[in-house]
Amino acid sequence: MSNTTSQENPVRTPRLEERGFVPALINAFIKLAPQHIIKNPVMAVVWLGTLVTAVATLAGWAQPGFGWAVTVILLITVLFGNFAEAVAESRGRGQAASLRRARKDLMARRLDKAGGEKTVPAAELRPGDLVVIEEGQLVPADGEIVEGLATINEAAVTGESAPVLREAGTDRSGVIGGTKVLSDRIVVRVTAEPGNSFLDRMIALVEGSNRQKTPNEVALGLLLGVMTLTFLIVVVTLPFIGGFVGVEVNVVLLVALLVCLIPTTIGGLLPAIGIAGMNRALQANVLAKSGKAVEVAGDVDVLLLDKTGTITYGDRQATAFHPMAAVDVAQLRQAALLASLADPTPEGKSIVKLAREMGEKLADPDGAHFVQFTAQTRMSGVDLPGDRVIRKGAMDAIVKHVKLLDGHVPAELEARVTSVARKGATPLVVSDGRHVLGVIELSDVVKHGIKERFARLRAMGIKTVMITGDNKLTAASIAADAGVDDYIAEAKPEDKLARIRAEQSGGRLVAMVGDGTNDAPALAQADVGLAMNSGTQAAKEAGNMVDLDSDPAKLLAVVEIGKQQLITRGALTTFSLANDVSKYFAILPALFAASIPQMAALNVMNLSSPTSAVLSALIFNAIIIPLLIPLALRGVRFKPSTSTQLLRSNMLIYGVGGVLLPFIAIKVIDVLISTLFSF
Repeated sequence: MSNTTSQENPVRTPRLEERGFVPALINAFIKLAPQHIIKNPVMAVVWLGTLVTAVATLAGWAQPGFGWAVTVILLITVLFGNFAEAVAESRGRGQAASLRRARKDLMARRLDKAGGEKTVPAAELRPGDLVVIEEGQLVPADGEIVEGLATINEAAVTGESAPVLREAGTDRSGVIGGTKVLSDRIVVRVTAEPGNSFLDRMIALVEGSNRQKTPNEVALGLLLGVMTLTFLIVVVTLPFIGGFVGVEVNVVLLVALLVCLIPTTIGGLLPAIGIAGMNRALQANVLAKSGKAVEVAGDVDVLLLDKTGTITYGDRQATAFHPMAAVDVAQLRQAALLASLADPTPEGKSIVKLAREMGEKLADPDGAHFVQFTAQTRMSGVDLPGDRVIRKGAMDAIVKHVKLLDGHVPAELEARVTSVARKGATPLVVSDGRHVLGVIELSDVVKHGIKERFARLRAMGIKTVMITGDNKLTAASIAADAGVDDYIAEAKPEDKLARIRAEQSGGRLVAMVGDGTNDAPALAQADVGLAMNSGTQAAKEAGNMVDLDSDPAKLLAVVEIGKQQLITRGALTTFSLANDVSKYFAILPALFAASIPQMAALNVMNLSSPTSAVLSALIFNAIIIPLLIPLALRGVRFKPSTSTQLLRSNMLIYGVGGVLLPFIAIKVIDVLISTLFSF
């Protein structure tokens, strides 16, 4: 999984004990209300069965001890099913609470048409309004910067304490209500209606109140509903069938049979699995606008990935030193290191790192005066005692600097600079006084481990396509280093949209990332569109996921989260249906063995008595739900493999295991019941 999530992430999933056991338990009882329980047909039938057994026991249709025992076990079964959903929702409420702290009673400095300012509550702002925000003030509403630039603290939303730069007219112009401006002055055009801001939608989603069921979840729910209705009809007709053969079936035993026939385990866990899928995405600092987006991510066939920032670091890194013919490479490294010791840019830091990795151990020299880079000089460096002047920068700037000192520029310099540039790298020239020492090669380096990530995706049958504006030779070189399956060189925004449509026309699901307004059409067209939080409002509206960390490589983690959700639901469904088989062998002999002796052959577990068999099966049926809650919330461990391998693994582990475990557990419970009680 991606490890880009901040250490201080405010949407970290709390442990249950942190949120409190009692609120989740109270919520489980609240969900017994008809308007809640009806949303889960399987649990609704169990709840109805609980009421029927209670009435039957009160009416004297069953032995009081046995009848009340069945009633209590059924009630506990329903509560455990509700509790699973309540636990998942409690996580969302914990996450939402931290988000609400960012949404205070904000005030805004709204501009009128004449350019004047008026302070109004943020709730009065409407799309199109212009507001002024200065250093130390909170952004009152979602919007786009139309004037100025500023550093902004987005920790309230992303958990990342490092400030980010937002600037008008760029792909990083979007701002979120509740974040804080740390410097400068900006004018923002409001883009969200009150109550429909980014934070409002985020809070609703993580609480589960706005969660729509995914297509697979709806299909599975329909299947469970049909199975429940079918078994209900079968059980209701049993007394009439028994009447023809002289068998009287007790109503409490009928309810017990029904509960063991219907898929109560997956019925109780299904809502929790869906909520947990969105929570796992949020743990990775990805806001999914719907559960469908998370699930579809698990089914994608093609990933479209921008080169810069996703496959490569996006900032140039020093990769080599090229000295002039008469210069020792150590002399070039020392000068480059000295010129970069006070350089705060990623390029400068990478030069220091490379030089030290190659053996240079110079520290900050005494009496040094560091010269910062400026757009005018296009070079930086250091002035040392003894009138020693070291500079690094663009070739023309260094050549001009050396000539001003009456120095000599080697004829080979231009050829060396051209050679580095042809590789798609950036050349920086280094001089020491009147002498040109050589060239530093800056390359946009392929991210460490990205090739292995692509190999994992390939093992899942997912094709990766790199998109870059580089020329074909550079694109081919980077694609080979990164291990992508295909690439689009010299790409324009419309090329992304065309490729997505081409893949979709072949029946494939496509995912992509983007952050600019020009990415919006492609994000909207893609089956999974991951928009960067730092991007424009148009991109965030077009995508169905937003990465709060603005890390394009997060798309790889999103795919794995989606796969994990699909696998978890499939595994637990397999287990639920499999362990129903074992419960049949416990309940059926108990129902009919007394009247039909031949049915005793089905008592393969050799249970002590019909009453004990029924209670043992029901107790197992109840306790297996809370035992599986941690697995439903955490998700089944994901390993990259094909669909066939996943199916085989599910059948072996959760299918065979789902059949064997109940045989063992029900027998153990039967021994305990027969020892402790006299049913």
